[in-house]
Formats: sequence, structure tokens, C-alpha cells
Amino acid sequence: MWRIKMNRCAGRLRVMLTKNKRPGPFRRLIQNFQPAYLSPKGIGSSTALNFASQAPGLLILASRTRARVEEVASQIKEAYPSVKLEIVLLDLSSQKSIRQAAAEVSRLTDKLDILVNNAGICVVTRQKTPEGIEQQFGTNHIGPFLFTNLLLPLLRKAGKTNPPGATRIISLTSAGHRLSPIRFSDYNFEGGKEVPPEEDHFKPLAGAFAKCTEDGYNGIVTYAQSKTANILFTFYLQKYLPSQGITAYTLHPGSILTDLSRDQDEELAAQFYKVAPYWKSPDEGSSTTLVAALDPALNDTKGLYLVDCQFTEPHHHAKDPVAAERLWRLSEELVGEKFALTV
Repeated sequence: MWRIKMNRCAGRLRVMLTKNKRPGPFRRLIQNFQPAYLSPKGIGSSTALNFASQAPGLLILASRTRARVEEVASQIKEAYPSVKLEIVLLDLSSQKSIRQAAAEVSRLTDKLDILVNNAGICVVTRQKTPEGIEQQFGTNHIGPFLFTNLLLPLLRKAGKTNPPGATRIISLTSAGHRLSPIRFSDYNFEGGKEVPPEEDHFKPLAGAFAKCTEDGYNGIVTYAQSKTANILFTFYLQKYLPSQGITAYTLHPGSILTDLSRDQDEELAAQFYKVAPYWKSPDEGSSTTLVAALDPALNDTKGLYLVDCQFTEPHHHAKDPVAAERLWRLSEELVGEKFALTV
């Protein structure tokens, strides 16, 4: 079944990239990376190279580490020397860095056709952002939430002139979102608080996935919460942005062995590596991102969440309108700014 789905994905991608190869309206793209995705064979570099193959007028790569993103930029320049490429430094765990990066993007272009929120982390020890937010929730959700909202004026401007459905916000999530809803009563996982059953994670977790640190922190559960947040964020965007010419999709790229698991303990890493031969390659993983970002056929199908280049249903806790509204308000509170999606 997996191979059949991947064949369907490869065929769809091949047709899309050959028949629809054109510079406009896909002219100004930005893709953000975390070093976890930025090895030469990672999903981020594969996605960026495929974007470059479509001759965008401007491709912006945003990353925390200049040396890593420059490595990918060099590959792009060698393969597609005519593509205009810019690098912006961005640390999604730091709201200060996010605001600086958004300002830099606004200096580079006045319109933005496609934004890909690709970056992500997965850690097993308790860490916090400079603002005191649990690291995975802060980096995987709050960071893209703030970055996207700060860039909305550029996306809105593109949405006014692009064909319907061409201006898109793409956010990568994970099938792991099914393990946990948003723990609104204790989103920082500090413990000592009563958690309602509807906010608690899936139980029982198996093997190393149930392992907690001495202070009770479970990195898999907190990762799952952040991935649910990615889908709820997109679900909320879909409610307001289509009337402004902007479409939002979220996707699970598949299980791919990247540096995302670099911070896992030995027991959990061993479980990952045991099944890694059955996982996707970075090129296979990036294919769903490319379909979500570029395929005009999606305009004829209403959907939220893609897996293997096809729309499928996320867990019901990831498309709850009440939870989406609560998450939006919590996110605004955590960044200290309100954002109006209606204009």
C-alpha cells in the first residue's frame, strides 16, 4: 500500500512539475529551515532544490545556521544559476530573531507567493525558549505562528493579483499529532496541574515513547502537541484567508531519517534506526510539500491535511474549531501581539 501511494505521489509530482513549469505566478517563495532539516540529503534541501527547478523569481532560504544553509544555496546555484537566491538568518525559538527575519524579508520583496514552514525540532529533555515557552511548542508552533503573521501583508499583496489558490501557506506537521491534543491547562508541561481528560495524551504509549525524564518531561508527547498545533493553526487560517486570495495547507512528509532525531536518547534512537530502512528518502518526503505548494489541482478539492500527496483526515482533536480559536488566542498572548485575519 505504501509503495502504491508513493507511485501515485511520484506520478502526480512528475506531471505537475513538467506540465506546469512556469515562472509566474510562483515568483517569490520563502522556505524556513531548522538545522535538523538542512543536511545535504535532508528534506529541506531537497524541497529547496525542487523549488529552484521551477525557476522562481526569488527564493528565500531562512535558517538559524548560515554555514548549513549556504551549503544548500551552493547546490542550488550550481544546478540552477539563474535563480535569484537570498539567505535570511532565522531562529524560530527566538521571537526577537523572528521579528528581525520578517523585517529582512520585507526589505527583500514586497510580495510573497508561497511560504513554507518547514522547520522543526524534536527533543527529549526539558528546554525553554528565551521567552520561557516549552522549546518544542515554542519552536514548532509559536515561531511559525509569529513569522507567518508578520509576513501576511506580503502574502495578501500577492493574493490580490495571483490566480485564485496560487498564494499559499504550507506548514509541515507529523502523523505524531495523533498522540496528543493541545494541553491548554498546562501547555508548558510543568506538571502539578489538573489536566482534563480531553487534553491528555494518548495512553498507553509504547516502550521508549513512554519514557520521561526525572522531572516528568516526555519529549514525544510535547512534540505531538506542537504538531497538533500546526494543524489547528492551518485550520484557523483556512477559515479567514481564502477570501483574501490565500490558501493554507498542512502536511505530513512521512517518516524520514534526518537529523531531526539527533537529540534522542539511545533507546529511542535505536527504535528509529530499526525501522529506518522502510522510511522515505528526502526526495520522496519533499514531494508532498511540493504538491501542497504548487499543484493547481488542489484548488478543486477542499482539504486541510496531506499525506503521500493526497488529502486525508487528521485526528479530530486537530480540526476542532473551539480548540483552534483557543490556540490562536493563546499564541497571541505568548507573542504579545494580536493579529487580525480579516481586512
